[in-house]
Amino acid sequence: MRVSKISAVIAAVACLTPSAMCAQKYGNPGYIPERAIVLSGDSTTTGHRENIAILYSREGMSFDEPGAPRFLFFDRQGKVALGVGGYVKGVGMYDIDGAIDGTGFATYDIPVPFNPAQRQRFGADASQSTVFLKMVARSGKFGLITVYLQTGFNSASSGYTMKLKQAYVNVGHVTAGLARSSFCDGEAQAPTIDSEGPSGQITAKNMLFQYKTATFKGFSGAISIENPSATYSTVSGQSEAIAQRVPDIPLYIQYAWKSNNHVRLSFIHRSLSYRDLETEKNHLKSGWGVHLSSVGDIAAGLGYFGHIAYGEGITRYINDLSGNGFDLVPSTTAGQLRAPGALAWTVGLSYNFTKNFFMTVNGSMARLYDCAILGGDTYRYGRYVTINGFYNLSHDFRVGAEVVMGRRNNYDGQSGHANRCEVMMQYSF
Repeated sequence: MRVSKISAVIAAVACLTPSAMCAQKYGNPGYIPERAIVLSGDSTTTGHRENIAILYSREGMSFDEPGAPRFLFFDRQGKVALGVGGYVKGVGMYDIDGAIDGTGFATYDIPVPFNPAQRQRFGADASQSTVFLKMVARSGKFGLITVYLQTGFNSASSGYTMKLKQAYVNVGHVTAGLARSSFCDGEAQAPTIDSEGPSGQITAKNMLFQYKTATFKGFSGAISIENPSATYSTVSGQSEAIAQRVPDIPLYIQYAWKSNNHVRLSFIHRSLSYRDLETEKNHLKSGWGVHLSSVGDIAAGLGYFGHIAYGEGITRYINDLSGNGFDLVPSTTAGQLRAPGALAWTVGLSYNFTKNFFMTVNGSMARLYDCAILGGDTYRYGRYVTINGFYNLSHDFRVGAEVVMGRRNNYDGQSGHANRCEVMMQYSF
């Protein structure tokens, strides 16, 4: 994606394969940008040159994930390389003509009907700041091993608390740990300052065990078993949520025709557990989803990104709907639950005006079907539009500005809207 290529961190270290991309850009796979600080060891060995390329790869990463590590450690044998990095990100925000009481712009939280008392709001947030460690090791027995650990913060009225965002180990084609779901496509997600992101964005990080194939003539794929997470709307005395008993099973197939240009088709199957209190029996309700995503170049400086997804019982994976009780909802038969349909899409364009300045625009929607039984004030769909720009003052210092517009519509026809202006400063280390 053209957006990715001009960011300060990615511009210094862009490489999607361990050696070929780095060799093409820098003449050898062990190029270390000037911003990097080698604290220990010798980076000139053959093993470390290959490890460096893997440390700096952004394969599968979304725009808001930290890029290349600033501080590097190497062992004497040329087998292990450790990178430490992250960024500090401060965001200031002001809501105009409709406000959301939160640092993330979730259209689900827009008051309906419009509340004049919540017309304006000022806020600030630093919870998007992050620190990560990435280690690459070469083992004669297991081959290449990559370990990744990323932390972030939760913002609350009582202050900030540390949060684990990702923690996984990759050995060859296998990944295990807390990582992005195989149903999601990080590279195709919209670049935003807003921590919530588009209403219809497909995003989730799960505990998983994933197998990813090698790339053959541009084609690759993956399948995983993932720890399920679901929230239901139940009727007291008729049904209740119980512990999940079957993992989510997503898979995808992808075709990439060049760096940062691909199309991906993903599927997911879910088995959602609940108890029917009328019959005193436990049940498994099937859920499924299809997700088509793509990112690529249109012309010099101009790129696109986006996706569309539809399924039943998949609101866990839809930004605006996740955690709001829509994976299963009551049926017309007392005690039984069903998986409602949901549609989600995001589409956007990016343009590089210079190597240090780019802008994006995107629109998104999340829509929930057949949930009128929950009442007229139930969320029906949310719209989200963003226009933003990012400027790199240096390799590590980025500033940006953004306008976000959102609307929520309920089943009774009532709606509410909100608008937010945001600015940010981000320094990578």
